[in-house]
Amino acid sequence: MSTYASVNPATGETVKEFTTMTDEQIEAAMAASNQAYASWSMTPIEDRAAIMTRAADLMGERASELASIITLEMGKLHGEAEGEVQLASDILRYYATEAPAILADETLQPASGGSAVVVSEPIGPLVGVMPWNFPYYQIARFAGPNLMAGNTILLKHASSCPQAALAFDQVMHDAGVPRDAYINIFASNDQIQDMLADPRVRGASVTGSEGAGSAVATGASEHLKPVVLELGGSDPFIVLDAKDMDATVAVAVAGRVTNAGQSCIASKRLIVLEDLYEDFVEKFTEQMAALVPGDPAKEDTTLAPLSSEDAAVKLVEQVEDAVSKGAKVTTGGGRVDRVGAFVEATVLTGVTREMRAFSEELFGPVAVIYRVSDEEEALALANESSFGLGGTVMSDDISRAQELARRINTGMVWINQATWTEPDLPFGGTKRSGVGRELGEPGIQQFLNKKLVRTP
Repeated sequence: MSTYASVNPATGETVKEFTTMTDEQIEAAMAASNQAYASWSMTPIEDRAAIMTRAADLMGERASELASIITLEMGKLHGEAEGEVQLASDILRYYATEAPAILADETLQPASGGSAVVVSEPIGPLVGVMPWNFPYYQIARFAGPNLMAGNTILLKHASSCPQAALAFDQVMHDAGVPRDAYINIFASNDQIQDMLADPRVRGASVTGSEGAGSAVATGASEHLKPVVLELGGSDPFIVLDAKDMDATVAVAVAGRVTNAGQSCIASKRLIVLEDLYEDFVEKFTEQMAALVPGDPAKEDTTLAPLSSEDAAVKLVEQVEDAVSKGAKVTTGGGRVDRVGAFVEATVLTGVTREMRAFSEELFGPVAVIYRVSDEEEALALANESSFGLGGTVMSDDISRAQELARRINTGMVWINQATWTEPDLPFGGTKRSGVGRELGEPGIQQFLNKKLVRTP
């Protein structure tokens, strides 16, 4: 029975189903990837760069078509979908341009004399387990650097975006990546565990839930294989001061509802100093209430559906739990009265530690606003989370914001902008948000053999 299907979350319609691969097909894919590695790893990096540049070009040329696919499959607003395609293209181009210099031999100067060189070598076939919320961006930041490094890719995408997976696969091969150097696999979770046990697979990267990351990390560690994990987040958004409250609130709303709030780096916990609190809550509530749910393919829609009916049900349950224990809803709080996996843009205040909304990740357009007395209380609350992915500090005093940013226990902090991503900046977290880094120079260093060649 197939678990891969395109289901339009705006209508609930099952558009197309795909067959999960058999164990024999998975075996053939691993064998082919391993065989392709022998030649792809020896392909001159300049040739790999030309192919990756062509892939970036194709992403741009096919932007509208590619965007429409993810609007259909996971409900992303079409404008945001086009932005994601461009971001994926930029990532591929970044590595095509920068990888040759990053991977160049490093000459050392041993104190005892002689020569020493560190050579960056690929390690072999890698498994990527990707999520549905950014279907192209997530693949690009995994496949782009690792293909440039000379590794080969076995890509398992989320079961809800098979057409996006196939579209990216087509871009890679049309650009000139050998058929077996990048292989899309419609695999089950059990099959992924079997792959991790196979000696031909040399590492794994997972972006997704804590459960998925833990399962893959356990399987990989049992067989002594490296992993990169980008998991959940509950990013703090700290407002220290604001001469222009409307502008500050606009940043907060964008940080909370971009991608319908379904982002690990969304601004989920809004922490506001008490002298600003009432004004912030009022203006934030107004902007959230003004969002317009509707067909994500239409330009006038500003609130997209969630990715699935299950996601919508879970999010509303988290809200209802908070309300039943005393939290206040200033807008929203339930389902949108229309077909599809829509949840109202919701604002919660008065959330306390016994509520699920305090400690769980809210993956959708639900914001929690906290009142704090001073900067130290804001910092303590920001750090009171099992997650540690990103965060934001808003202040007209940049030095003050930067100083506080250094004390926040996350992998990334952005000043006066909601946490975001750029091709040349490292991306990743700490605590239960994962291990390792993607993008920038660190993103191509994760699955390499840094081999020393020493001549005394």
